[in-house]
Amino acid sequence: MSTLDELADRIERLVLRHEELKRTCVLLEQQLASVGSERDSLRSRLAAARSRIDALLERLPSSATESASANPSQA
Repeated sequence: MSTLDELADRIERLVLRHEELKRTCVLLEQQLASVGSERDSLRSRLAAARSRIDALLERLPSSATESASANPSQA
């Protein structure tokens, strides 16, 4: 009978561990969604910043662009 009790104890521990793992999985999925959302936001901000920089570069006079690319240490 003791082997049956031991088996029941092991099954209970396995069930508890399974529930813990399910909760951990849910938390990790939430964290992953949050990080994915943050990544998407950062990508969007990066694209907007690049767009602003490109617009500013286009507004520079051509002589300033040529001298900056010819001598980057003085830019």
